[in-house]
Amino acid sequence: MSVSKRAQGIRPFVVMDVVARAKLLASEGVDVVRMEIGDPDLPTPEIVTRAAEAAMKAGDTGYTQSAGLPGLRLAVANHYNSTYGVDVDPENIVVTQGTSPAMLLVFGALLDPGDEVIISDPGYPAYSNYVEFLGGVAKRIRVRASEGFRFRPEEIRAAITPRTRAIMINSPANPMGTVLPPEDLAELALIAEETGVWVVSDEIYHGLQFEGAEHSILEYTDRAFVLNGFSKAYAMTGWRLGYLIAPPEFVRPCEVIQQNFFLCANHFVQVAGTVALTQGASEVTRMRSIYNERRRYLVPALRSLGLEIETEPTGAFYVFANARQWGTDSIELARSILDEAAVSVAPGVDFGPGGEGFLRFSYATSMDRLKEAVQRLENWSQKRS
Repeated sequence: MSVSKRAQGIRPFVVMDVVARAKLLASEGVDVVRMEIGDPDLPTPEIVTRAAEAAMKAGDTGYTQSAGLPGLRLAVANHYNSTYGVDVDPENIVVTQGTSPAMLLVFGALLDPGDEVIISDPGYPAYSNYVEFLGGVAKRIRVRASEGFRFRPEEIRAAITPRTRAIMINSPANPMGTVLPPEDLAELALIAEETGVWVVSDEIYHGLQFEGAEHSILEYTDRAFVLNGFSKAYAMTGWRLGYLIAPPEFVRPCEVIQQNFFLCANHFVQVAGTVALTQGASEVTRMRSIYNERRRYLVPALRSLGLEIETEPTGAFYVFANARQWGTDSIELARSILDEAAVSVAPGVDFGPGGEGFLRFSYATSMDRLKEAVQRLENWSQKRS
């Protein structure tokens, strides 16, 4: 029996191959500095873990409503009101097992075969894979390092056709670490209003912006879906908890998809997430300060190695650096750095053709390890020269 064309069409997420190789080397006794993946090294705040333990002891281990616990949905709505000044109806929120299932809900409810979604190149690869897995078309628009990896409005408008259903945005962005300014969000909102397309905004790295005020797409338009969750800002990647804020007419279809594919998010994890949102702000501030200290070290350190960073990252925990002086094949370059310098990084082409020649460095690891990685990279590059 042959594998389905749908399954064959999904491109590998190469960084996970890097993860596997790094772990294999570590199992053989090699001291690998891990900078390839956005998995916080900081522990989940104790206030959250205690809440989960208490919930499990209280018996909160069964199914919940498919849309999520009412208390958590209310906490999300209150968070968006207090942070961004927008009114969100808790009934328009669906709690998910991380933001990845939320993408399936959005695109499953939004797309028919042949419908188009505009995404950035480079950008997070799961976006195009979800769209194409569901029979849609991912229309990639090149964004440029020299312009802060921002869309050009005229290129967005030119790409829209009668089959275009959505524009996908991610700010702070993976892999670039850049933040869309308010005027860009306003322009994208205007395009959505004028053309009748939707904006799908992945806001998972909100809480990890180091300069200026954060803005949600919901401040600028109601023609938007928002994806968010707890993995990054709350150091809860393995807890698998996210949520979707959807326009009213899409909430029930998304809930039905959730009922069939995922049932619901884990009960005790939702309880812990509610505590994170309502009581964990100081912990987010503390962790953001630690990441910012690492960012302020790593960006100039990579530049001192000769890597080009045209736009300084101001969010998430990534530096997306032009490494063409070391080589133009980013996959081969990442392999060489791992095998020869014992530093694992993500190849830029993993994030689209526009990322070829770049490497993504994650600073979700300690300052001591970052300094060790920079020293190893310097030694490696000198030998390579």
